[in-house]
Amino acid sequence: MKTNFGANVDMIVVKIIVVAVLAVIMLLPITMIENLIEGREQNQQSAQEDITNKWGGSQCITGPVLVLPYESGLDKNQNPIINYAYFLPDDYKVDGEINTEERSRTLFNTLVYQSDLKISGKFALPDYAKLNIKSEQVRWQNAFVLLGIPYLQGIKSKINFVVNGKPLDVQPGVRSNNVIDSGVTINMPIDSSAQIFEFSFDLGLNGSEGLYFTPIGKENRIHLKSPWNTVSFNGDFLPSDRRINEQGFDASWNVFDYNRNYVQMWTGGNDVLKKSNLGVDFKYPVDKYQMTMRSVKYAIIFIVLTFVVFFLVELLSKKRIHPVQYLLVSCALVLFYTLLLAISEHLSFGISYLIAAAATTLLITVYSTTMFRNMKQTTIMAMFLIALYVYLYIILQQENMALLFGAIGLFVALAVVMFVLRKVDWYKDRENRNNVNVEIEKDEDSSIHIYTRE
Repeated sequence: MKTNFGANVDMIVVKIIVVAVLAVIMLLPITMIENLIEGREQNQQSAQEDITNKWGGSQCITGPVLVLPYESGLDKNQNPIINYAYFLPDDYKVDGEINTEERSRTLFNTLVYQSDLKISGKFALPDYAKLNIKSEQVRWQNAFVLLGIPYLQGIKSKINFVVNGKPLDVQPGVRSNNVIDSGVTINMPIDSSAQIFEFSFDLGLNGSEGLYFTPIGKENRIHLKSPWNTVSFNGDFLPSDRRINEQGFDASWNVFDYNRNYVQMWTGGNDVLKKSNLGVDFKYPVDKYQMTMRSVKYAIIFIVLTFVVFFLVELLSKKRIHPVQYLLVSCALVLFYTLLLAISEHLSFGISYLIAAAATTLLITVYSTTMFRNMKQTTIMAMFLIALYVYLYIILQQENMALLFGAIGLFVALAVVMFVLRKVDWYKDRENRNNVNVEIEKDEDSSIHIYTRE
């Protein structure tokens, strides 16, 4: 009896399928690491909130706003009904210097600042007639000024508010919250014979995250400087002039009343002031959690590329690598991100990345020695891992160019694989197996003999 058969199962295809399934399975621990990073980031935010609640959060200085009480009628008991007219200054000038420092809560650091602000400007005599208010309705002696400060615990020195050379009494809280929710009140009786009211005051203010101002004047000139250079200018207006270098930043804003969508005087409530501001945010040069999360996004690509290298070695050297060995290598690759996260909470991100990458590369290289039993192949694997981690670090540093660098890297990786496999005859083994004749003979004593012939 003779039969002719070939291989029913292509082992290469089977190995590719098994390796692909392993890569998909590794998405589970990758997702778990992402959740871990998010959890640690939430813990950091809780620590930051705890510090900012005591030190001061993102401050936005609004005012001073001149408030003029007036009588609008009588109630049922014949008592006068008091309403308020609000007037913004003609000129508003800020000159500020900001110094940053770090405060810690357990493992988490928070960037805070101390600012020294010199604020000045001038009010014109309120033109109440434009608001249909009569002179006999106005209560000049009850006029006051509101100064909005969100985090009052951040005030670090006494506020000396001076108008036309005369210091005025500053009281805590806002007398009217129609415009400003939190801040201080300055009693400012008005002499209606005066035409200009020049004001000035120094404000020492603690805060964190950012420092903002509401451009309330007809002409606003705001100048800020700080030795901290990792900043972001935000709000409704960008600086007209700015300089950022190793010594810090220096920025100036020039804003006019017709650059914003609210008037200089009104009656009743108005929350428009809360929606118009300009300022600066202070940031860390490297956010370890954001950087670690960004690196995790490339985890599956790392695993696939490493599997490809192992598969090429297995294919070209005829050495068999068990799926369990693929699994162990992928676990080491995933563990890199946990190491990076844990170490970066104690050291800088760059040093943490170096330690985690070196440990992972050493682990996989030593393990590869037992798999390949060939120093040349082990060296190739080590060089590949080093190149891979250097490449990832470059991508992490190029936030705006990450997509371009990633696309180029994948293209190069595919080109290398195609080049290495260009001479592989994928059907050679199958053709050889199909050309093998298998002869099965059965003797009279029921003995079976099998012969193969090319």
